[in-house]
Order: sequence, then C-alpha cells, then structure tokens
Amino acid sequence: MKKILLLSDTHSHLDDVILKYVNQADEVWHAGDIGDLVVTDTLKKLKPLRAVFGNIDDDKARMEFPLNNRFMCEDVDVLITHIGGYPGKYNQAIRTELQNNPPKLFISGHSHILKVQFDKKLNLLHMNPGSAGIYGFHQVRTMLRFEIEGEKIQQLEIIELGNRS
Repeated sequence: MKKILLLSDTHSHLDDVILKYVNQADEVWHAGDIGDLVVTDTLKKLKPLRAVFGNIDDDKARMEFPLNNRFMCEDVDVLITHIGGYPGKYNQAIRTELQNNPPKLFISGHSHILKVQFDKKLNLLHMNPGSAGIYGFHQVRTMLRFEIEGEKIQQLEIIELGNRS
C-alpha cells in the first residue's frame, strides 16, 4: 500500500502546512506549475517525488521533469500531465493517448479547480488537486491525499490548506 499526496500549481510556494502532509505520505506527486525548483528539491529530500512540468515552468524544470509522466503505482496505471482537461473535455494534446490507451488514473492540474470525476466512457478516474499555491484566482488552496493498494484507489481525502491570501 502507498499513501499518495497529490498537489499542483504551487507556483514557487511551499509552506509548513504542505510539508506536514508531505511527511505523512509515502510518495508525493506534483501535477505541474512548480515554479521555483526549490519546491521540488525540498519535496525530494523528504519523499519520493513524481512530477511533470507546467506551462509556467522554466527550462530547468522542463529538463528535470517530463510533460507527461506515465508509471505504475502498485497495480494502477497512472498518467500525469499538467494541462489535461476533464472527462468529455480532454485537452487535444493528450486526448488521443487517453482514448487509445487509457490509464486507470489520469491526473492533471492547471485549472486551480479541485475536481475528481470518473470517466465511464474510458473507464478511468480523473483527479485534479486544485492549487496548493498562493497565486491564481482560486480562493481556497487544496491538495488530495489517497491510498493505492494493489489495483484499488481508496481513502481519497480533500485537504484544504486555507485561503489563498
């Protein structure tokens, strides 16, 4: 069993509240718009990290992290990208891969809006953790926490980190 902390859109922000949850996880996954690589360097010192770069990330982040990150966690096929869209409205850049070879768990960021939705057509679970950062239009900073055991995705929790300001 793996305890996963999923965050996105930190935009260079990392604080003690986020780090408290990082310390409770087995792995941290970041769905892009990292900002300053001090964020991911700090996370990597504490826990194994899987991440993708986002549209605001510079060349250093793009050299360190992929646009799309596909991997197995236990028996769950996972695909993370930053700009992925939602079931029925997937981004054109990822839509073909999702249709031809859908993962069990598809994760994206970018919108700053937390959303978890099952795609019946592609038989996959979509997660967007919202934004853990302090920059953007969102009002409440959010992350997701869940467990993967074998092929089960379970114990999903929404973590509210407080207001953006």
